[in-house]
Amino acid sequence: MTPLLFIALSLAGGLGAGTRLFVDGFVKSHTRATFPLGTLLINVSGSLVLGLLLGLSMGFIVPEPVYLVAGTGFLGGYTTFSTASFESVRLLQERRYLASLANGLGMAVLSVAAASGGFWLGSLA
Repeated sequence: MTPLLFIALSLAGGLGAGTRLFVDGFVKSHTRATFPLGTLLINVSGSLVLGLLLGLSMGFIVPEPVYLVAGTGFLGGYTTFSTASFESVRLLQERRYLASLANGLGMAVLSVAAASGGFWLGSLA
C-alpha cells in the first residue's frame, strides 16, 4: 500500500464516519421511532453501494484504488456493525424482543439483499 493510498483510505474513513453521524442524527430528528431506523438505513444503503462498487470493479469500470478508498475507506466508516449489535442488545434489555430480532436479523437480511442487488446492478454495466 502506498502512502498516498493509506492517506486517502484514512480520510475517506473519517468522511464516512462523519456522514454516518449526520445521517443518523437527521433520521432521529425527523422521526419519532424508538426503533433504530437511522442505523438500518445506513447499513442497508452502505451495503447497496458497496455491492454496486464491487460489481463495477469486477467489470473493470471502477479502478481498484477507487474501490478500496470508497469501499473500504468511506463505506467502512459509514456502515456500522457494532452500533447495530449494541442497539439489538439494548432492545433486548428493554424486553422488546420482536424489535431486537427485527433489528438484528432484519438488518442482516436486508443488508445482504441490498449488497446482492447492488452487485447485480454493477455487473450489468
